[in-house]
Amino acid sequence: MRIATPFLATVLSTLLLVSVADAQQKQPRRTSERVTKQDGTTTYKWVDEKGVTHYGDVVPPEYSQREQSILNSQGVEVGRRGREMSPEEAAAHSAKVREESRRKQHDMFLISTYPSVKEIETVRDARLELLNGQVKAAEAYIESLNTRIDGLKNRSMTFAPYNTKAGARRLPDDLAEEMVRAMSELRRQDTALIAKRSELKTVEDQFAEDIKRFKELNTSAAARVSGPPKQ
Repeated sequence: MRIATPFLATVLSTLLLVSVADAQQKQPRRTSERVTKQDGTTTYKWVDEKGVTHYGDVVPPEYSQREQSILNSQGVEVGRRGREMSPEEAAAHSAKVREESRRKQHDMFLISTYPSVKEIETVRDARLELLNGQVKAAEAYIESLNTRIDGLKNRSMTFAPYNTKAGARRLPDDLAEEMVRAMSELRRQDTALIAKRSELKTVEDQFAEDIKRFKELNTSAAARVSGPPKQ
């Protein structure tokens, strides 16, 4: 009996441990428990809409738009993965990135191209003078078109259907065609003039912004060179 008792105790202890392990394996894993893997597999942690914390190797699609923590094999947080953006958010983010890139490139262009505000103003004045000349030329051409159309209308008044007198001759085809061409050209030039005036305003606004930004960049550069103010 002195020999059998230790042996029996060992057997009972082993059976008890096996039973506990089986019971643990049969119980569902609580999603709020920390998942620690020994094989180096990455584990993600996220919180659902009810505030319950979940762990898993893969984040379910319904939780992909939530921020997740990345855990190593010891369950230690080693990083974070931002939530997936909706198509609208992704489009807005992409537009923001493009705008920031464009702004940085334009800042570099300003600093590397112009030595002073005076140089920017010189370029601006030359550009505006050119555009103003184009606007004036378009206005003069439109005025000549109006004069031409007025003359054609006066000529057409002697023909039917504008002349309602009996026996009035029908409007000649060549005169009708000339009126159509002149009025079509007038509409085209009116549209072009509107676009040119809009371009003129855009250029004025752009140079105003460039001068303002150039001053800001130079102020920032001067501050970096001089350093913080002395106490």
